[in-house]
Amino acid sequence: MIGLQPLLLVLFSAFLHALWNAVLKREEDTQAAAVAVLAIAAVTAAAIVPLSRGPAFPLPAGLAWAVAAGICEAGYFTTLALAFRRAPLGLAYTVARGGSIIAVWPASVLWLGEAVTGRGLSGAAVLCAGIAAVGLETRRRGASTGVAWAGFSALCIAAYHLCYKSALASAAQPAALFAASLAVALPIGISLLGRRGAARVGACLRARPLRLAGAGIVAAASFLLLLVALEGAGAGVVVTLRNTSVVFAQALAWAIGERPGRLQVIGALLVALGAVLLGWPVG
Repeated sequence: MIGLQPLLLVLFSAFLHALWNAVLKREEDTQAAAVAVLAIAAVTAAAIVPLSRGPAFPLPAGLAWAVAAGICEAGYFTTLALAFRRAPLGLAYTVARGGSIIAVWPASVLWLGEAVTGRGLSGAAVLCAGIAAVGLETRRRGASTGVAWAGFSALCIAAYHLCYKSALASAAQPAALFAASLAVALPIGISLLGRRGAARVGACLRARPLRLAGAGIVAAASFLLLLVALEGAGAGVVVTLRNTSVVFAQALAWAIGERPGRLQVIGALLVALGAVLLGWPVG
């Protein structure tokens, strides 16, 4: 079950998420640009922490989960950037977000005790059909390597969502949780770029400071809205509804010059429909 306020927060978060992904896709060095976005998002989240009420991590478990989330975030930003280097935005985004639903939903049921319903099972079937349609489009476009990286990104997405939910269950403060997570992810992301990692990130920021700063702020807003929504609803519900962002991503892909094939559009719509069926409140 999800209330109106968390629902609106999740949907707005979904739009913002698709927006910064579209900005990242336009960068030539997507890996360095992804770390630049991560750095700006980390600074933005850290600036919000003093404005938040309550202790950052009243329980040690909350901080431990933040560290785990940060490791998963580093994997997410890295694999997402690699996916965008080798596949169109619409294809990579749909696989990453749709795949995360497939991964996180059974984990939410088994680990966090969320209910299994007939509607949820139908949603899972529809979602899998959508991923299959995207897979056919991927073969036609020869983007299998990029989509494979998007699949790894999906696992990272599912993992950090579950870590965030567990941290919030330990009374972690959302802004502090996100800031701590990105503080862990940032040095990992830079190290994964190699010996010239910091120089590559700096070059991206110098070349397009306003674009990447804006993307980082939007990314931070998207994630913070997600965490606020997670406080008031189950992880499976929030993640599935947030992944309706695949529809926004298709529109933004068109805006940056991509022309999605019919199977890609059908697949994205099926993924969004499956997400809604999985996450929509019962009764």
